[in-house]
Amino acid sequence: MSDFVFRITPNIILGSYTLSRLGQLVQEWGTRFMVIIDPVLNEMKVQDKVVQTLNDRKIENFVFNELSEGNTTKTAQRALALAKEGHVHGIIAVGGAKAMNIARIVAALYNEVHDFYTFVDGANPTTNSLPCICVPTMYRVPFVFTNEVPLTDSRSHQVKILKVQNNLTKLLIVDPNLMMTLTENQKNTITIEILNIAVEAYLSQKANFFSDMFVEKGLELLYYAMDGSPSLDITTPEEILLAEAGVMISLASASSSVGLNSALALSINSRYRLNKSLVAAILLSYFLEDAAQFKSARLEQIAHIMNIVPEEVTGPEATKAFIDNVRQRIAKANLPTRLKDLQLTIEQLSLSVEDIREFDTLNKLPRSMTTDEIFDFVKQAY
Repeated sequence: MSDFVFRITPNIILGSYTLSRLGQLVQEWGTRFMVIIDPVLNEMKVQDKVVQTLNDRKIENFVFNELSEGNTTKTAQRALALAKEGHVHGIIAVGGAKAMNIARIVAALYNEVHDFYTFVDGANPTTNSLPCICVPTMYRVPFVFTNEVPLTDSRSHQVKILKVQNNLTKLLIVDPNLMMTLTENQKNTITIEILNIAVEAYLSQKANFFSDMFVEKGLELLYYAMDGSPSLDITTPEEILLAEAGVMISLASASSSVGLNSALALSINSRYRLNKSLVAAILLSYFLEDAAQFKSARLEQIAHIMNIVPEEVTGPEATKAFIDNVRQRIAKANLPTRLKDLQLTIEQLSLSVEDIREFDTLNKLPRSMTTDEIFDFVKQAY
């Protein structure tokens, strides 16, 4: 087992209406902030609430919501320039992965003097970062707990994993009410993606007792959210259970590692702007079939944690039941089951496979896989 180093960062506040406390909570880091927010939240009046809670505490702020090009270096570079012009004390991110990633890059590179693409091409920041406060509107935030940020290189449309300073994100505010703006389809897709992240972290070669603990508890909460509690003791609303499960599994993933599905989903999203949660959901059952040959005991454990099989059912029968259960959930959510359903060609997917061949993630998979083996896996899912 790899060495275990216990470090919790950022601070986490999870609860209903915690967004209303944003102005109060950020005061320790300054009085002038750039707010990077998903533009769709303006239609839902979330942007107004964010600005109001800051204004009420006399905290200067300005909003950047030009995220239509997505999670790209071009967007990050533009946001970084505006942050420097505004002489801000910190960055606040509100929204999904796009807002979180752009905000963390801006915070990381704010004090740097070297060309932006020096860091895109692999250099590490050498200066102190600005404080970054993240307010997600999705149930999962695996990269927020790490010193890595995925970003699409606008020059090549390849996904790049940028290194940022440790402890960059100072505060994570998780308000389940923000997640009630998701459509039923979005919620179903993200829920399956959370399950995928949990499986990846649990099966990773980097898994440890800490990540296992959070995966197991997170899966229990995820099961309650998806299927309801087996008793009347659990009366927590679904959106809170999903938020709690997402945070726990994201923490586990940061302590362990994301896996092949997440890497491919990031790459396909960067290349073709397809929903990465959907891509990860499609790949999950194929990944489980492959993993059943090497990590069957772990998959059996998940089947029991999620009450998919009774305790007396073990071995291949339990593993098969878990894989079948995942397929049933995908079918029930009316999600596509193959990558070709996304109007992708196998030639396009081969580029996505090449894009991840240098990812450190590949060194932590349940089994060693060459680029050819990853392509074979993609062909199975195609």
